[in-house]
Amino acid sequence: MERKKELKQQYKEMKPEMGVFIIRSKASNKCFLQATPNLRGTVNGTQFKLNAGIHPNRELQQDWNRLGEDSFSFEILEQLEYDKDETKTDYTDELEILRMLWEEKLLKQNMELY
Repeated sequence: MERKKELKQQYKEMKPEMGVFIIRSKASNKCFLQATPNLRGTVNGTQFKLNAGIHPNRELQQDWNRLGEDSFSFEILEQLEYDKDETKTDYTDELEILRMLWEEKLLKQNMELY
């Protein structure tokens, strides 16, 4: 019983990796960029939505349906580190800034965004 409590506490204290990821089309110069406070969960959820045909980005979904999953790659571009200050819990602004920086970099590389 004590072990169960300990594991539950450890789970509550876990901090998911946060940052920016990209879904890159191997068939074209297009990519989908997203910032998230939970990289693993969002990448898995996005892949599920695309496979289920319910991703909110219609253009990406259409290409996914037409070209197939093997025509795309998922890449983590950058992870955002947690502050030393344990009281900070909202990283929305930092993630948005990071996403905008990557968007600018990708556009300079002549990538198109979905």
